[in-house]
Amino acid sequence: MQRTAVRALIVTAALVATGMTAGPPAAAQEEPVAHFVVLARKGAPLARTEASVRDAGGHVVRSWPQIGVVVATSPDAGFAAAVRPLPGVVAAGATRDLVELAGAPPAAKSSTVDGRVTPAAAEPLAENQWSMRQIRADQANEISGGSRDVVVGVLDYGVEATHPDLAPNIDASRSFGCGDEGIPDTSPGAWDTLPGFFPHGVAVAGIIAAARNGVGIAGVAPNVRIASVRMADSDGFIYPEHVICGYVWAADHGIDVTNASWTADPWVRWCDEDPDQAAGLEAMRRAIDYAADRGVVNVAAIGNANWDLSHPVLDDISPDNGEPMERLTGDNCQQVPAEVPGVVTVSGIGAEERKARNSNYGIRDVDVTAASGDVDQFPGTGEDNPGVLTTLSGGQWGYFGGTSAAAPHVAGVVALIRSTHPGWSPTHVVAALERQADRLPCPPGGVYDPDGTGAWLAHCQGGRSGQGFYGHGLVDALDAVTR
Repeated sequence: MQRTAVRALIVTAALVATGMTAGPPAAAQEEPVAHFVVLARKGAPLARTEASVRDAGGHVVRSWPQIGVVVATSPDAGFAAAVRPLPGVVAAGATRDLVELAGAPPAAKSSTVDGRVTPAAAEPLAENQWSMRQIRADQANEISGGSRDVVVGVLDYGVEATHPDLAPNIDASRSFGCGDEGIPDTSPGAWDTLPGFFPHGVAVAGIIAAARNGVGIAGVAPNVRIASVRMADSDGFIYPEHVICGYVWAADHGIDVTNASWTADPWVRWCDEDPDQAAGLEAMRRAIDYAADRGVVNVAAIGNANWDLSHPVLDDISPDNGEPMERLTGDNCQQVPAEVPGVVTVSGIGAEERKARNSNYGIRDVDVTAASGDVDQFPGTGEDNPGVLTTLSGGQWGYFGGTSAAAPHVAGVVALIRSTHPGWSPTHVVAALERQADRLPCPPGGVYDPDGTGAWLAHCQGGRSGQGFYGHGLVDALDAVTR
């Protein structure tokens, strides 16, 4: 399988043919530096930890007292080992596999999807939005398009604020970027689309909340507002410092729902037997937990490698910013954010409501499912394109796919539930989402082999419940506004 297809959800699977700065930037340094997270005991002041960072020869880039984490740089590859025994430190680890000290920068991520996007005519487009009918969003919107009080954070590659279907719903006051060392930056240039890359965030935003304005398409929750949170650095990577920035800043600035259609770099799964990965994993979990504790419902895509995450997975594509190594990953490893407890994890299906061939799965991992599109499942619409129609950059529309597309359908439904029941806690919201979902059964015998070649062979656990592939089932937008 091509590494670009699975090293992050930013690079979607082959499907369609057819941002006030909250802290000073790191001081300019002449020599190469590596990036680290240094963890204190939860709730402890960070002054002692920061002092230990400096004592070990590091530079404090940004401190996050909310979660007890310091982001640091050092020119010394041995910095993490040196700082771990010092006062105020409970864990420390490199966030980028130390490639920065290896003499060459990491290669940038692919700037295109693994597949092609076919532009669609601008008007009318509703006929081709099969994914909205699949979750009954079209019927839901006749009752409610969501509340202007609900803000969905699109944690991604940036959103085009001038797109005619997105401009009415962009909340610039809550948009920010984390791509520069994980330091929040609210200037428009920090949260606009990342130059040189596929407009992944634009596509995700359109599925969630493209405006119902007589132009192009409508999203699942066309009245809610969108905050663009650009997570990636200039090379397209989303490292732990970016993840921490995105979730903590979002939680502190009034975002109600987040969508993450990516996996944190450079490890597809972060394993706790490695001290560097363990520190990065714990720092990111603290940030995601912090957001959840402050009322944010976090939604994430499960990934596009046809992996059963509930069983050991052979990972031969990590680290994705250096030379990959083959390793067996099990219960001691987590994909971030999809496998972090409390996150709503979304698998993908096609137009015929069967598992998308590339979608990851797992009976202990999937919470719900939604449309990601699949090359074998055609909707029978006017253009009969198996992809999900959404917004693209340059004020355009086109087809998009992978579980990157499935997650925003769910984020939109969560936004409708939060709009309908503004007093509900995140736990209540997620319980309703799962209770209202429509069950999809496993295939006969639990065996899935869509093209008969074994290339996409998968085994579904759960029988008629379909839990192994679909969790609680296909989300239902109509129920979200009527129950």
